[in-house]
Amino acid sequence: MFAIYERLAERALAGEAPSADDAAWILDGDAQLLPLLQAAYLPREKHFGRQVMVHVLNNVQNGLCPEDCGYCSQSKNSEATIRKYPMKSDEAILAEAEAAARAGASRYCMVLSGRGPTMEHTRHLAELIRSVKETHPIEVCLSVGLVDDEKAQVLAEAGLDRLNHNLNTSESHYGEICSTHTYADRVETLQAAKNHGIGTCSGLIVGMGESSADLVEVAFKLRELEVPSIPVNFLIPIEGNPVTSDGSLTPERCLRALCLVRLVNPSAEVRVAGGREGHLRSLGAFALWPANSLFIEGYLTTRGDDGRDTYQMIREAGFEVEGNPSWQAGQHAGAEQDPKPQEFRLRGGAGEILKPEIARPTRGF
Repeated sequence: MFAIYERLAERALAGEAPSADDAAWILDGDAQLLPLLQAAYLPREKHFGRQVMVHVLNNVQNGLCPEDCGYCSQSKNSEATIRKYPMKSDEAILAEAEAAARAGASRYCMVLSGRGPTMEHTRHLAELIRSVKETHPIEVCLSVGLVDDEKAQVLAEAGLDRLNHNLNTSESHYGEICSTHTYADRVETLQAAKNHGIGTCSGLIVGMGESSADLVEVAFKLRELEVPSIPVNFLIPIEGNPVTSDGSLTPERCLRALCLVRLVNPSAEVRVAGGREGHLRSLGAFALWPANSLFIEGYLTTRGDDGRDTYQMIREAGFEVEGNPSWQAGQHAGAEQDPKPQEFRLRGGAGEILKPEIARPTRGF
């Protein structure tokens, strides 16, 4: 009865992906959830132990985007109520990097809306990356749209650790969610980063009307691209967006998707990302069996649970926050284990963009 779970775990521990049939079974078969979570946990433990990496997103530029990604409240076709603003000041961005470091974040993620940066804008971002890296013992991730080789080289020379550009769904389903750029454009951006030694971060969004076969396809594409950091998002149904919930996202479906991504990409950093609070609900802690990282303090245009609640969940599930070196030193010096939320809540960040009734779908949809 449990032979298939053992086979999944053994293949993942050996760095091998499940067969196509086993991958489909993870999502749609009669797999029992707890043995499946245990099978996904074994490669997670092998590569990351019981540590959980914490990431903080800073929405550096919001809205004003010419792209038509249907799931995004910043797109040109969205009617969602968001506060649009151009790029924040350098002082604000650097202050929020400091706040992220003090909160124990392993990585500070700067996100800008738009199709992609000009060369002048790329050089400006490079200077900000240098400043953060010189000041704080924290990695920097940048999500800035489409990037070519020339711009990737500038960012690499500045010390950028990771460039985020999500595939979001399978190539065959991509036309259903966006028409202003292609799936191939996204793959080319990831390749440009890889060409210049920048780590890539690319994931998916579950719940946009895709089939299970689409989820399997994108999980294997991320393996093919050797992506080391994979955020798994669960669609947050924001009023006014063209793409809304397809009704498929039960807590069990979300956990199965996380197990699929882990077992297909056993050594990758798998991040439970947007929508975890609202869709996983009381099963949220179980996400830490396949996933080894998460976000605190929200997801660009929606709020999430604050750091204190999240750190408590991690600790009570038997895991530990990895943290950055300066934060760890503070812990060892007797600082509070859970920083107070006001110490690191991002000013003008994710939690303040939408009206409360839209912005906090974290207690059930």
